[in-house]
Amino acid sequence: MARLRSLRSMRTRLRAFQTMRGTPADPDFIADLEFLENRDLDLSVRLGALLAFNALMATIGTHPVSASPGAPLSLDAASQPVEVIVSLIGIVPFVISSAACLWALLVGEEIDPGELDTAEALRQRLFSAFIASIDVQERALRRAVFASFIGGLMTIAIWAWILVEKIP
Repeated sequence: MARLRSLRSMRTRLRAFQTMRGTPADPDFIADLEFLENRDLDLSVRLGALLAFNALMATIGTHPVSASPGAPLSLDAASQPVEVIVSLIGIVPFVISSAACLWALLVGEEIDPGELDTAEALRQRLFSAFIASIDVQERALRRAVFASFIGGLMTIAIWAWILVEKIP
């Protein structure tokens, strides 16, 4: 349990960072690290944008249920229960996508200095932890985009269904 706590503690990372700062880093390593930091920032911006899009689409997706009676996309739960249920189910992929975005945004670079005591070994460990976290974020972003796409298709399908039923 103490081992798990130490992995999540900033203190462990700070000590590793202080050890690395003892000797100057190779300029190529700094360039690589800056590249990864920019990639991480780019992914964070994309994840945040997708999260905002999901919130918008979830709001729009509930619109038929909460629309004023008589509006083109309005639903009446008493007379159209199947459409209401399908409309609400269409929001589920956006919720899944939002959860994937939030999870990816919370992924951090876990570094376990372990038995490493040289600055170069710690730099390499930091580098690999950063790459691993970026890989996790990219996979989560792909899943989130796919779920948003499915949610969008479901939303369009239910809107078409509602409109077809209302056209005389």
